[in-house]
Amino acid sequence: MTGFFNMEVFFIKQELLINEQIRFSEVQVISDDGEKLGVMKTNAALDLAVSKDLDLVLVAPNNKPAVCKIMNYGKYKFEQAKKEKEAKKKQRTFEIKEIRITPNTEEHDFNFKCKNAKKFIEEGSKVKITVRFRGRELNYVKLGENILNKFIEELSEVSVPEKKPLLEGKNMFIILQPK
Repeated sequence: MTGFFNMEVFFIKQELLINEQIRFSEVQVISDDGEKLGVMKTNAALDLAVSKDLDLVLVAPNNKPAVCKIMNYGKYKFEQAKKEKEAKKKQRTFEIKEIRITPNTEEHDFNFKCKNAKKFIEEGSKVKITVRFRGRELNYVKLGENILNKFIEELSEVSVPEKKPLLEGKNMFIILQPK
């Protein structure tokens, strides 16, 4: 019986030149503890990094002479990935939920949709309320605007409108965002 094992492989996305990839004849060297060691030949700097079991990393190629730092490149990339992951975790995206109604929506339907909109807003989502005009209903745009204003009034304790009701083609809509 052969055993299966799960092995994860991590690839380091390389953006900085390291060790033998550095093609400058002389570089300004910064040690692993942040001390400036001065300008030296690239080979000497590489030997110094290898003697400390670290990498020589080109951090500022546009300077004269180019600046290299002695560091553990694998650890540096791991820390960068960790920071990016943390930043992504703290990022907040708004989801827009849409509720569609007609200009002649009955009271019970209005209350039901209002309750759903309130639930969505309390969860942190934005709500887009769209009034659809079909056929001759387009003659009664004022009814649609009144319904949207009624929504704004009903949900005023948990939300604020982004802007006034807007008519685009056969639809009038408003976006409510959490307070």
